[in-house]
Amino acid sequence: MIGARLVRTGTTHFWLHSAASRLKLAAVAATSAFLPAHFDRGRPLALIAGQGIYPLMVAAAARAAGISVRLIAFADETRTDLIDSFPVTEHRLLRVGQLGRLLTSLTELDAGYALMAGQITPRRLFRGLHPDLKAARMMISLKRRNAETIFGAIAREIENLGVHLLDARAFLDEHLATTGRMTSRRFPVAPSDVEHGIHIARECARLDIGQSCVVRRGTVLAVEAFEGTDEILRRAGAFQADGALFVKTVKPGQDWRFDVPCFGLQTLETMRRSGIAAAALAAGQVLMLDKPAVLRQAETWKIALTGFA
Repeated sequence: MIGARLVRTGTTHFWLHSAASRLKLAAVAATSAFLPAHFDRGRPLALIAGQGIYPLMVAAAARAAGISVRLIAFADETRTDLIDSFPVTEHRLLRVGQLGRLLTSLTELDAGYALMAGQITPRRLFRGLHPDLKAARMMISLKRRNAETIFGAIAREIENLGVHLLDARAFLDEHLATTGRMTSRRFPVAPSDVEHGIHIARECARLDIGQSCVVRRGTVLAVEAFEGTDEILRRAGAFQADGALFVKTVKPGQDWRFDVPCFGLQTLETMRRSGIAAAALAAGQVLMLDKPAVLRQAETWKIALTGFA
């Protein structure tokens, strides 16, 4: 996530207001293809916010569309400036693992819809959790404990309340990767090598290993697992091999309510530091965190970006 690289203004309310204008989200929010057909704009939306700019983008977009937004934030995860932009009566601050309190908060905030945005630190799956009784019972019931099973179980609990958990791409349509070349420079990787990278990434995703890989001229340099995108880029960069390609895709049956692959300025910077100058992203599926800013920076750093169907 790229939160640490954003410049804070004098007031957070101003930042969020200007963000909606700068990112041109108002029109998108009004016509998002990822909202349910009978979406009721009169019902409050509870934003369940993890790290980074992603939740701020959703908040700005939903507010620009005239939707009443409430916030459920997590200590040591959610940006404090986002929390401060909500009145005390319209947000709740939880510790990671307090499932019972999360559900109670949704009821207290009169949420008709909920949307999960932003990463929770992955290591908390193993340590740093503060499970309440509800969460402990849920965890015991799971045969496998990974991000998909845990967040899937949380999603079911939310839906059981009568709260509709939205596709996490909602309101941010214009920030998704698009098919074809997204930057101006000629793509430096041969089409056959791009196809090879897409194949490897899709197979890794199908096996639920990860959603990204780095390849070079038929050789797999690194694949993503639990460690995340930045680490595989660093590993691949250690080979100092020119012509490397980063590929990010999604797995079959992706649950868009809580698992949206993202590509932002932090990933772009790690690519630059690792000497990787090309990326292929799944169109309509990978969310580019502040797409205009990402594309401008990619042009400056001469990193080529393309999207594939």
